[in-house]
Formats: sequence, C-alpha cells, structure tokens
Amino acid sequence: MSDAEDWAAQRREAAAEHERRLIEKQETASARAQVLIDAFLETAAATAREPEPLLVRGYKGGHTKTTLVGWYLRQDQAVGIDTDGKFYILTADIGLRERLRGYTPPASPPPLIIGEGGKDGESIDMAIALERLRRN
Repeated sequence: MSDAEDWAAQRREAAAEHERRLIEKQETASARAQVLIDAFLETAAATAREPEPLLVRGYKGGHTKTTLVGWYLRQDQAVGIDTDGKFYILTADIGLRERLRGYTPPASPPPLIIGEGGKDGESIDMAIALERLRRN
C-alpha cells in the first residue's frame, strides 16, 4: 500500500469513528430528552395545558391538519409532542393534496435542545419548553 493509499485509509477510518461517536452522542441526548417528555406526560393531565390538535405548517406558507393531538413546544409551532410522547417536526413541504387530505409527519427522535444550531433565540432546552406547557 502506498503512502497516499495508507493516508486515505486512515482518513476513512477516522471519519467512520467520528460518525459513530456523533450518532452515539445524538442517541444519548435523544434518550435523555425522551425521559423528560415521559416525566412531563406523567403529570400532564393535572398540571399542563389541555392538548390540542397539531397542525403542519408549509415551508411556503399555509397549514394542514394532522391526526396528532398534543402540545407545541415552540411558539412558532414548528415542533411538538403528541399525547403518546412522540416528537414531531411540524413543518413540511405541503402541496394541494396534503392541504386537502391532511398530512401527518413521521415521529423523530427528540432533541435535548430544540433548534440547536439555528439562529440566536431560536433554540430552547427541552426541559424549558416542557415547563412552559404547565398551567400558570
């Protein structure tokens, strides 16, 4: 194996290890976020606002109904959880068909920080988002 081939093989191995660690970190964070969501659901009936039908907002405007009932986690209603504790991204590319028939997005692994990596002021800790749902 030449030096160039050896270097390329080492880079591939390093990249694969980096990806493995990133996935592991994301899975750990998601598991911690799910614990927070589950704890919220245990007391939601007594302490939280009433769940409501969740809508999906289109990237280009408009919205459509879903089969989901739950709570929005951000004021812009871009993400939410349902009454079963599943996390949803509530923005999508919706066309006329989806607007007429409705569209229910697939559940996603919940993040510990909602909107992480976004613009300033657009991210929020899951714990804080869930606390905001409590009745005042």
